[in-house]
Amino acid sequence: MAKLTVALATFNEEKNLGNCLESVKDLADEIVIVDGASKDKTVEIAKKFNAKIKIVENQAIFHINKQKALEMASNDWILQLDADEIVSNQLAKEISRVITMTDQEVEGYQEKLPKRRLFLRHQALLEARDGNIGTKEGKYAAFFVPRLNFFMGKYLRFGGVYPDGVIRLVRQDRAHFPCKDVHEQIVVEGKVGWLENDLIHMADPTFGRYIERNNRYISLIAKQLADARTGKDPLTFSKYMVGMPLWWFLLTFVRHKGFKDSWQGLIFSFFSSLRFPRAYLKYLSNS
Repeated sequence: MAKLTVALATFNEEKNLGNCLESVKDLADEIVIVDGASKDKTVEIAKKFNAKIKIVENQAIFHINKQKALEMASNDWILQLDADEIVSNQLAKEISRVITMTDQEVEGYQEKLPKRRLFLRHQALLEARDGNIGTKEGKYAAFFVPRLNFFMGKYLRFGGVYPDGVIRLVRQDRAHFPCKDVHEQIVVEGKVGWLENDLIHMADPTFGRYIERNNRYISLIAKQLADARTGKDPLTFSKYMVGMPLWWFLLTFVRHKGFKDSWQGLIFSFFSSLRFPRAYLKYLSNS
């Protein structure tokens, strides 16, 4: 029978880690955690769930420590999670079934997914941005999981936020992070499928939490702009200060119907669009 490792990279996650590990304690045959020298009770909480823990330096590109967690896993399959994610009972049961399926059974399962068309459309958008994900031939090596994001008291279902597909379930030694970019796609050696049930992402229960995370991303984007030697001419200035934020707001709030998520959808679209001018201004101030 296939066994499952749950793998996480953590840093100061005492508020989230307990709920995450509680949701997988009956699913995981092994829990491994790479912790970036947390200053709170993260490691203490992890020990209560008998996790194998490795303490390292925290990294700006968090995928570096995520990759280390993948390398610690000793089982056939790995469920890679963030500490603010919760696996529902339905998703846990689905994972247990899927990792025991033959490739032929997985093919049949994929054909019968109720939201298959939505999932494949979302995957096509990701591949347009990131390039091909996985291969068309060979064995199934990974699965996307649709992620339901919690934002200031509401699960966002519009604005292009859902299904927010993330590759979380992977075969041992068949997936790795390039560790070059905060938004990079995990590289998979094999076919990639989808799971049906949502992964609950307690991303931003408060506005303060959202701004805290957003600030980290803006710093990384500003560094990427510097590394790319982005222009400082009037045209580039207008692009980042006006063109890109306006395009993003109209895309998420209007075209993708973010307005259906009430005032939370408005706040999400507006402040996520501001990452472009904020990152560009930070890049200019650091130059």
